[in-house]
Amino acid sequence: MTHGIVVQRRTPMAVPPHAMWAWHAAPGAFERLAPPWEHAEVVSRTHDDLVEGSEVTLRVRKGPLALSWLARHHDVVPGTGFVDEQVRGPFARWHHAHQFLPHPAGGELVDTISLAAPFGMLGRAAEPVLRQTVERMLRYRHTITRHDLEQQMQTPLTPMRIAITGATGMVGGALTPMLTAAGHTVVPVSRRPIAGGIQWDPTAPLDPAKWTGLDAVIHLAGENIADGRWTDERKRLLRESRVGPTRRLAEMLAALPTPPRVLISASAVGIYGDTGEEMATEATPAATDFLGELGVAWEAAAAPARDAGIRVVHPRFGIILSSEGGALAKMLPTARLGLGGPLGGGSQWMSWIALDDVLGAVYHLLADTSVHGPVNVVAPTPVRNAEFAETLGAVLHRPAVLPVPAFALRALFGEMADATLLADSRVVPTALEATGYRFRFPELDGALRHVLGR
Repeated sequence: MTHGIVVQRRTPMAVPPHAMWAWHAAPGAFERLAPPWEHAEVVSRTHDDLVEGSEVTLRVRKGPLALSWLARHHDVVPGTGFVDEQVRGPFARWHHAHQFLPHPAGGELVDTISLAAPFGMLGRAAEPVLRQTVERMLRYRHTITRHDLEQQMQTPLTPMRIAITGATGMVGGALTPMLTAAGHTVVPVSRRPIAGGIQWDPTAPLDPAKWTGLDAVIHLAGENIADGRWTDERKRLLRESRVGPTRRLAEMLAALPTPPRVLISASAVGIYGDTGEEMATEATPAATDFLGELGVAWEAAAAPARDAGIRVVHPRFGIILSSEGGALAKMLPTARLGLGGPLGGGSQWMSWIALDDVLGAVYHLLADTSVHGPVNVVAPTPVRNAEFAETLGAVLHRPAVLPVPAFALRALFGEMADATLLADSRVVPTALEATGYRFRFPELDGALRHVLGR
């Protein structure tokens, strides 16, 4: 008898079957659905569209190993479903049926995966772990699908041509497939050549001819604040990577015969400085420290676009939770060893947001033409640092009792420790909530469980 397991997940959604089909068949859907911990990327496709017999080659990284996986689509019925069948890959058998069915709620997404581990009897011992892995993957995929499709239904957005600077970064790399799966065309902007994109040097004048025909520009580029001690040279780089490129971009867009309708130019909640116990809204004055002054100059650099009639929005991002980058990725190695704990005294406030809510918020800012100016892109429930450490430990089933003294942080990071790790940041998303944005993960526990697949 052939060994193997079958895993099925069914999720009602407030969208009809044809909407689920269109979303899965769109460019970027696979990348949007791939859990970050799977480390899977598309190497090649035989067809751009989801059609009978089309094939896709994946590369899946497992530690130091890189596995190749060739899958073929069959039983493709537009509006109803399709099957992925492994042709060559890591399993003895892999059959994944996607079904989009009618349901009183609107539609029902049904994923059924039948698989068998390799290596015969030896592989059977791994099947309980494989079952958990597949269940974890499907839970993540269904959550992503439901959130994206229901937001698109509740907040329709006519297809746009959108340029994204910093398109290969943590936010830009996730935002691109989210937007293409929603039917938009993304033009990536990067220092290196990208097919269909714009190559730019942020320190040089921009070629207006490359930026014509855009409906929106999302400007995310800038040196990472937390990548090193704030020496005078580092502060200069942080400022020059933000202010100059933003001003040149805004001036160039303003001078175009037909400029984009909206410029979403990134900012950060560091503009408020140490907020203490006070809640910071978009009306809170900027701090007078390095981050405050940097944030003011960064946002002011977009003034030429605003003066030309372009709608300019400044999403002020909090700590973005992703297992693939940012603060959380740096915390995970020690937290998984049970060595995580509060920073300093742990009483300082943290303003955090799940990466998927960053994507949802940016989509919302594109769609709602009444929004302009600064918008705090943070979850509605800031937490103290000790609570963050405790919640992360609970999600990972690890203790979180080893504190990191403030003097050690100051010794390692200098001024940056006081401004980013030890300062209170109690910021609330007043403008975002006022415009009707519905948070996907308003509570920290749910956010961490989603981004970590727990």
